[in-house]
Amino acid sequence: MGPLQFPMEAVYAVGVDPRPAVPRIFVSVSNEHWGPSLVHSDDLGATWTEPPRSPITFPEFTGASLERVWQIQPGPADTPDVVYAGTQPSALFRSQDGGASFHIVRALWDHPHRAHWAAGYGGQAIHTIVPYPDDPARVLVAMSAGGVYRTWDGGDSWQPANQGIKVSFLPEEYPEYGQCVHKVAAHTGRPQQLFAQNHGGVYRSDDWGGQWRPIADGLPADFGFPVVAHPHRPGSVYLFPLVADARRVPPDGACRVYHSEDAGGSWHPLSKGLPERDFWVAVLRDAFCTDGGWPAGFYFGTRGGEVYASADDGQAWTRIAAHLPDVLCVRAVTVP
Repeated sequence: MGPLQFPMEAVYAVGVDPRPAVPRIFVSVSNEHWGPSLVHSDDLGATWTEPPRSPITFPEFTGASLERVWQIQPGPADTPDVVYAGTQPSALFRSQDGGASFHIVRALWDHPHRAHWAAGYGGQAIHTIVPYPDDPARVLVAMSAGGVYRTWDGGDSWQPANQGIKVSFLPEEYPEYGQCVHKVAAHTGRPQQLFAQNHGGVYRSDDWGGQWRPIADGLPADFGFPVVAHPHRPGSVYLFPLVADARRVPPDGACRVYHSEDAGGSWHPLSKGLPERDFWVAVLRDAFCTDGGWPAGFYFGTRGGEVYASADDGQAWTRIAAHLPDVLCVRAVTVP
């Protein structure tokens, strides 16, 4: 394990841009004295570039200030300088210089629904950004609590995309917006198909969010945070279920990843090498990832400070780190 980075600073998100010859690593840091910022490394974390002023700042017209950067997401391969960031309060920022500077996507900030977006348990934030791989004008975002929104015109206009997603904490069960989405994932080879883990409910969309259908049958619970799509096999998806909102622990105290090979038609547990009892900690939305390699590696970290890895599509797991702080984010990438 490498040396400790950013001691005594809160790290809310990590992003890896694999498009350069050496992947660029982004880290969202928050200092008790200096506040939140975004730093990056071009040598795999050996050194870091930290600008004197955060590259992500809210314009004066918003009347807001940056609380946290929750997500850093590179754009499609054919837009090598585009990087997106999602923040708290809920806003989308776009960079056209590889992440050196960002500007707010104003049409989403000015959306008439904004006044009705609420804060989830962790705050009001855009935590998921899904660029469309073959069309840079199409981007989908998800937030807590506001739901899924998408654009077809490069961010000039945004429409809610929550049809079919049930809400248990609002008077209307199927509102146009207001859902507390926990994570959305897509397979690059089948980008029209999306998977969503919600605040109660697991869903699939086959038309890029136009309509969602529940796919939780066969799971021990429909609550959880992460959802991860296999990088090479469309329809292969992974979850880490928790009992419920008021009891955010794995069912039966067993550490189990659940996997579907048929786009949520059926589910089976993956537990070889994982604790089978007295495991009472959660895996958060960005603490589960794949490295995209051949074969693909999978990794997840826990609120108990452990990190597990699998080199065989989750069939067997090995603990690779322990005694860490609360793991909020895990990112992995294969390098030459």
